[in-house]
Amino acid sequence: MSEMLTFVGKAQAYPPKRDAAERADDFAEIARGWAIERAEEQSSRCSQCGVPYCSNHCPLHNHIPDWLKLTAEGRLREAYELSNATSTMPEICGRICPQDRLCEGNCVIEFSGHGAVTIGAVEKFITDTAWEQGWVEPIRPMRDRSDQSVGIVGAGPSGLSAAEYLRGHGYAVHVYDRHDRMGGLLTYGIPGFKLEKPVVMRRIERLRDSGIVFYESFEVGRDASLDALRERHDALLIATGVYLPRELKAPGVGAPGVVEALDYLIASNRKGFGEAVADFDSGALDAAGKHVVVIGGGDTAMDCVRTAVRQGANSVKCLYRRDRDNMPGSQNEVRNAEEEGVEFVWLSAPQAFDGTGHVSGVRATAMRLGTPDATGRRAPEVDPGGEFQIDADLVIKALGFDAEDLPRLFGSPELSVTRWGTLRVDHRSMMTSLDGVFAAGDIVRGASLVVWAIRDGRDVAGHIHGFLKAKAERVGTAIREAA
Repeated sequence: MSEMLTFVGKAQAYPPKRDAAERADDFAEIARGWAIERAEEQSSRCSQCGVPYCSNHCPLHNHIPDWLKLTAEGRLREAYELSNATSTMPEICGRICPQDRLCEGNCVIEFSGHGAVTIGAVEKFITDTAWEQGWVEPIRPMRDRSDQSVGIVGAGPSGLSAAEYLRGHGYAVHVYDRHDRMGGLLTYGIPGFKLEKPVVMRRIERLRDSGIVFYESFEVGRDASLDALRERHDALLIATGVYLPRELKAPGVGAPGVVEALDYLIASNRKGFGEAVADFDSGALDAAGKHVVVIGGGDTAMDCVRTAVRQGANSVKCLYRRDRDNMPGSQNEVRNAEEEGVEFVWLSAPQAFDGTGHVSGVRATAMRLGTPDATGRRAPEVDPGGEFQIDADLVIKALGFDAEDLPRLFGSPELSVTRWGTLRVDHRSMMTSLDGVFAAGDIVRGASLVVWAIRDGRDVAGHIHGFLKAKAERVGTAIREAA
């Protein structure tokens, strides 16, 4: 059994990463696993501070100091149960959350100069162990409310999180998704070197074993209207996420070889499942042997550059209009990419794409950071005389995502949206402009982190539960009065 507050004598340590040359040859996760003794040692570094900033800065408000203490004491099953009490996907968050900006970035001992507790690695270890030991079981509702059903449109982290909580309340839960596998961006957007797909698939199988019904390759507006789903279910949740790529306006942007990030990542992930993918097999979405330029500085851009390395690109460059300190993506991901041979061209932006019949290069310009905008962030502006050329056979646009036109796609013009195209909700109830239709995740807040989507799914499940209880009481009252 380990003592606590050992951060002075025990150094911070993460699970060892595989050598960059080795990991660049496959899509397996880059870090090796921990032995139990190592997890206990790192957990024991927690200072058990009176105000747990790590928990406060976690969107899920996980009980981090408590399950670190349990892990340090070797009480792993209890640590798992406590971790699972606030998160439906702790081992996924442990892999893909930007801990450097959330829990670990706000660790008290990080402020003291001793290096943060490696919270994400411990979180991953706890639940991976729980799966290995058979502690993760299907949901067993305490009460049967299956006479009421909830339809969920979108099987990403928000929809799956809500599905789990609603099934736990005993409702019949039906999940509809446009893809042929559940998981949304967890399955098709995030590469395997960050999140191996069996980790996602076992979560979905657990939900299936819990009685949740999934409908793959189902598009609202094509296979059923939103009104038809409203008739079918007592409540609906829209959790589609945001998938519309942001546009880049520049001469030549429509040339063959200039592709969207999500198209590129989906093709790569489908190949990982062993599928035949026409655009990949033709070479259009395969970086092998090419000079690749990725435009953007977020986590999606990092996924693209590191995927291109693994596909055997001749060179991979990332153009970002701000500097390293002002990029939105994880600094850990930047370090991993640099180790794997990616070149970052900071303070640069594309001006045009050259090529006859196919892209052959990017004309770019140097940028500089100007005066702060209304948010306090310094806006990038063109640095005169800083034009330069980069050879490119494949250009990947990773500029972020906006909401699709759901009122048109769903055939529901009365579905209210904001000026950004996201769904408008009453934030006290998370209900849209349609009675009994709720919304959560990125389709409400805009493109954000997986952990926020999980939080939104948890919150909206509580609101839907309250709505359905009130509905059942009204029906019961009406039946009693009619009798």
